[in-house]
Amino acid sequence: MGSEGPKAVTIHINGFKKFQGIAENPTETVVNNLKAYVERRGLPAGVTLGSCTVLEAAGDGALPTLLKTLESSISQTNTNNEQVIWIHLGVNSGSSKFALERLAVNEATFLCPDQLGWQPQQIPVVLEDGGISRSRQTSLSTEAILKFLKKKGFDVVISDDAGRFVCNYVYYHSLRFAEQKGHKSLFVHVPLFSTIDEDTQMQFVATLFEAVASTC
Repeated sequence: MGSEGPKAVTIHINGFKKFQGIAENPTETVVNNLKAYVERRGLPAGVTLGSCTVLEAAGDGALPTLLKTLESSISQTNTNNEQVIWIHLGVNSGSSKFALERLAVNEATFLCPDQLGWQPQQIPVVLEDGGISRSRQTSLSTEAILKFLKKKGFDVVISDDAGRFVCNYVYYHSLRFAEQKGHKSLFVHVPLFSTIDEDTQMQFVATLFEAVASTC
């Protein structure tokens, strides 16, 4: 049938720096340590870890950096047969589980200012996309990823509410960008290290790569 075989998968990942109420963001630590961790552990065949980026916990003021980061991942793509996936990690300090975010909403309503002092109220993330009720959904199979992770023993759920703060803002832009470029994006909320320790979170992210790659 002219099959080209399985696609090579390149996964880019980002976390965030500190923000109000979160002096030490676990996603910053995970992302900074990830390359060394996967070098020791290894990755599934055909999977490459691309960029590992820590973003300012900010919306509009940090948007140029976000878009530049997303664009750079496209320019590094070598073949038409390569699948690029963006995984975004954010912290949910009130959670005891990992959460796969299925969608993002075109609404920015920040309950507190971001790290650059921006505090929008009920405005569209992307004005050209219309009103704040618009949403975008990941094209990855969150159900299949959930099943894979649960089999590996992780406490994980699917969420349809990424909030209306920086996490949702970044995810919405990423989903929009991925749709335009024919790639994929997923946001995952993680607990604090005091709830789920660093080593377990590192194992989770490495296993998440396997889960995501298995669905491509």
